[in-house]
Amino acid sequence: MRWTSFAVLVLPLTLMTGLVPAPALAAPAPAAVAAAASQGHASVRSAVGLNVRSGPGLTHKVLPRLAHRAAVTISCRVRGQQIVGSQRTTTRWNRLSTGGYVSDAFLAWSTSRSQTPSCAAPAVVAGGTPIATVNLKWPLNVRSGPGTTHKIVGELAAGARVPVGCRAWAQKISGDPVWYWIGPRRWVTQAFVRWTPSQPPLPWCGQAAPLLPAASNAAFLSRVAGPAQTSARAWGVPASVTIAQAILESGWGRSRLTSHDHNYFGMKCFGDPGPLALGCSTYATRECDGDRCFGIRDTFRAYRNPTDSFADHGRALARLSIYKTAMKHAGAPERFAVELQRAGYATSPTYAKKLIGIMRDFNLYKYDVRRA
Repeated sequence: MRWTSFAVLVLPLTLMTGLVPAPALAAPAPAAVAAAASQGHASVRSAVGLNVRSGPGLTHKVLPRLAHRAAVTISCRVRGQQIVGSQRTTTRWNRLSTGGYVSDAFLAWSTSRSQTPSCAAPAVVAGGTPIATVNLKWPLNVRSGPGTTHKIVGELAAGARVPVGCRAWAQKISGDPVWYWIGPRRWVTQAFVRWTPSQPPLPWCGQAAPLLPAASNAAFLSRVAGPAQTSARAWGVPASVTIAQAILESGWGRSRLTSHDHNYFGMKCFGDPGPLALGCSTYATRECDGDRCFGIRDTFRAYRNPTDSFADHGRALARLSIYKTAMKHAGAPERFAVELQRAGYATSPTYAKKLIGIMRDFNLYKYDVRRA
């Protein structure tokens, strides 16, 4: 069996002074940008100032910093990383009329927050704002749901721009299973949409916003203990082993696959996301086959949240016959780790040794629970 490794993305922990990230629960749902008359007005409420960023989250590049009580004009709003601030806890980010995004958590409004329109365009990425257009010589049907069994509710002309908000895995059209949400009860197939210059990273509909890597090892353990124990009760895989695998395979949650798509175990799609994942995202990665390692692009499962990733991991180990022997030793985590390696979970001859070392170093056995 080949094993996959990800380049760890290490981010500064002081990405925005005064902002404390919290788990995000909502996925972006952009609509059309309203006219200038709908612009909102607010002022910054942060003693240390507020960073303007190139996108709706702390992983995006910092642009100019706004001073406390600085006045801002808001063009539109998007949903992104949840932030705890001086005014509120929110996933809302606002695009400024001067460019860039700021968290709504630190803004005091002088106009109505609810009247600010949603942003139509995807967040700015390197190379400019990507544009999606209909790639047909005739109109593209817009449907009320992601599939041809749903009612036709409109059409987009050939070459028309497509205001993509998020994507869903559904019925295949010309071999492509991805559909784009472009507004309430409005969907189009990805098969006939072209991106210029290239498709940006897009969220899956219903997916929690990206999470910053935990500030410490203890914070990471606190983040994953609950999902690991929930999976252990449902499927019987020792939580101590599950957490050790998550540490080893996600780099303490710092891989992009983990932070953006909530995949803690490098679980691949093999053409289908399965019953628990939302879809399949493509990543550049490295694989090793024996002593030879090489770079590839492959598809990995994208989850709604960390809990679903842990559940899918437990489900796979409990249901696949090759791990039957390991499951017989669910009450002995170290023996379980050894049997995982013997079953071919990873080709590294020291995989079990690494897991056991992590379990001992961080006393992960304290997280073990009985199966329900």
